[in-house]
Amino acid sequence: MPLFSIENKKIIVTGATGVLGKAMAQHLAAEGADVIVLGRNAEKVNEFVGELTASGGKALGIIADVTQESDLQHAAQKIKDTHGTVDVLINVAGGNMPGAVVRPDQTVADLSAEDVKKVMDLNYLGTFLPIKAFLPLMLPNDKGNIINISSMAASRPMTRVLGYASAKAAIDNLTKWMAVELNQKHGAGFRVNAIAPGFFLTEQNRTLLTETDGSLTQRGNQIISHTPMGRFGNPEDLLGVLQWLCSDASLFVTGTIIPIDGGFSAYSGV
Repeated sequence: MPLFSIENKKIIVTGATGVLGKAMAQHLAAEGADVIVLGRNAEKVNEFVGELTASGGKALGIIADVTQESDLQHAAQKIKDTHGTVDVLINVAGGNMPGAVVRPDQTVADLSAEDVKKVMDLNYLGTFLPIKAFLPLMLPNDKGNIINISSMAASRPMTRVLGYASAKAAIDNLTKWMAVELNQKHGAGFRVNAIAPGFFLTEQNRTLLTETDGSLTQRGNQIISHTPMGRFGNPEDLLGVLQWLCSDASLFVTGTIIPIDGGFSAYSGV
């Protein structure tokens, strides 16, 4: 089998109907993986699964909220019934909320504690709980592969996005902790890594980075000027590293946070 092949690997993708999750799931299906599309909106999940299967891919839709343990336990049982075991879990589900963002005319005192909690729950618990629920589906194979989604905001805290940056920093820590835990408890066949995207235009950040006419906001301009490649990322920019991490080409790679950021993290601004 070619080194980078992911053919017939059974891969769960949470948040699979979002911009980045969709691009990942489409790529994995096109590469011959057996993709399990997990999302909380039944209409979007079913429509997307239909698209994947119509183009020749193997896909199953599962409806679950990643912050609800009972949903995930039901999902795990359904996957066990249909697939037996899984090879890879990709935790894409995440996002931000307006009340957890400090606008230019606000201070920390204006933040919604409830929204900050929701952002922490969605990003951190929404990564931890799927690991807890789906790890048992990997154990019979004596190997497993978990890929989390971090952010540049984790290692280089960004102004304004307090809740999101804190949650992604927690995911970095979780990734490293879980990598050690799984190797020590379950053996060398288990890997846990994270991808840390730079700035990609998604539905969550579009209004922060672009005006209604498509031009850049002040924040958008700041980001582009601090990115040596001089552009935002495209979802396709994640797929090479994703393929590598899903495949056996990265068998000795665990506990890493891999930046895909156009050089953002390497540039001091001078």
